[in-house]
Parts: sequence; structure tokens; C-alpha cells
Amino acid sequence: MGTQRNGAAQRRAAAVTPNAIQAYLDRLTAKGRGASTVKNYSNKLTMFYQELPEGKQVTEQVLLDWRQSLLERGYSPNTVNTYLTAVNGLLDHIGRRDLQLVDRLELDPSVQPELTRAEYLRLLGAAKVLERERTYLLVKLFALTGIRVGDVAGLSAWSVERGQVQGTDNSGRAHGIPLPACLQEELRDYLRRTGTAAGPVFVTRNGRPLRRTQISKEIRDLSKPAQVAEGKCNPRCLRKLYQATQEHIEANVRLLVRQAQDQLLEQEQMAIGWAGIGLSG
Repeated sequence: MGTQRNGAAQRRAAAVTPNAIQAYLDRLTAKGRGASTVKNYSNKLTMFYQELPEGKQVTEQVLLDWRQSLLERGYSPNTVNTYLTAVNGLLDHIGRRDLQLVDRLELDPSVQPELTRAEYLRLLGAAKVLERERTYLLVKLFALTGIRVGDVAGLSAWSVERGQVQGTDNSGRAHGIPLPACLQEELRDYLRRTGTAAGPVFVTRNGRPLRRTQISKEIRDLSKPAQVAEGKCNPRCLRKLYQATQEHIEANVRLLVRQAQDQLLEQEQMAIGWAGIGLSG
């Protein structure tokens, strides 16, 4: 009976290999897909392969977990859908359409939970009361920099001292993310207390960089003590708060610029406007 169950589980799983990915990309090229499209698919499938569990076996649950991890890292539903399109194409190529995730994510942003500034401050307060300094700093890191979960491992003692950490955008391009002075100073204090002179800032007891799942769990565990809905206690919602804050500040700056310009033009008009020039006969 156990052998039958194991056989059924193996049939429900599919092994992914670099050769299979390359064969699929070659097939796309043969069908006339543009070089940029093939490159885009290659990047997505390479990332998918690298993040597969040990054994590189794909199951429906593996795909569901991967999709959720992309969302928690801050990828928009539309972007996540493009990643799944690439993976579904690969599964079709290897003859495993039964494993495809065909339900697309809802793109309406109104259905996505949004963390308020007050709720963010409650998360920080709860972390302080519980004396969870690492979680406090992680919450602050996402909310003040918009960094992705996958880039947290790149936050090192050297990058803290430099005041900038390397991050990636939606297309996977690298860019520098500045650390606000207040966060930089708190990270320096944390490094001094933990005796970390080099390497990643946030590590396990064994000295390994924190996994994405551990980061998400630490933040999610603040939900009850902070009295914030669990669906809002994740890196993705903290990144959305960062983006919303930036947009609000930029809108205010644009308004101030317009007001300053209007004031300048009004002063110039009063000084040298045509209506104010006296013409002699």
C-alpha cells in the first residue's frame, strides 16, 4: 500500500532540469519568439529552478508556495502572473499540464490589504515590548527602504557602514538602496551588540542568512500583540507602505514646487507685466 502511495506521489510530481529549461527556450526561439522574450523567460525559469526545493521536484503545492513567496517579496499580482506563465509553458513542454496553476491572481489593488502608518508603528511598538530587536529592525527595514525579501541577505556590516544596500527591481536589475540615517544608526548599534563585524546582518544561530520564510514568520508573529490583521503583517505590505509613503511625499513636493513657481511668476508679473508698463505717446 505504501509503495502505491509513493508511486502516486511521484506521478503527481515532475522533475525540472536545466536541460529541460534550455530545450523549452530553444522551442520558443524556433517558434519565432523575440530574443528579449526568450531572455525574459530564461530569467524567470532560472530563478524558479534555483528556488525549487531539494530534488528539484515540482508539485502543485510547490507552485502554490512559490507563488505566495513571490507575493510576500513584494512582486505585484501582475508580475507574479508573468512568472507563472513562464512556468506553465515549461510544464506544458515536458508534458505535465496537470501541474499547471491556471488560476490567475486578482489584479484589482483594492482587494489587497494595506498597512496604515499607525499599524506600522504598532508593529514596531510590539516588537520593542517583546524585546525582539531583530524583528523590529526587519519591520523598519522593509517600511523605510522598500527592499525585497530576497535582498535582505545582502545587507551586510559593510553595507550598513556604507549606508547603502544592493537591491533588485521588478525586472531583476540591481540598484542601490540608501539606508535612512535613523535606521543606519540602529543597525550599527545592533551589529555592535551582536559582535558582527562582517557578513550578513541578520543570521540564524548557526550564522546562516535568514530564510525568507523565517523573516515572514517573525513579522507575522507580531500580529496579535500589535493588534494588526495577520494579512497585513508581511514584507509585501510593508513595502507597499513604503511605496505609498514615497508617492504621498512626492505629490506634496510637486504641489510645493507648483506653488513656489506660481508665486514667483506672480511677483514677476507685478514687477514687469505688460499691463503694468506705462506707454507714453
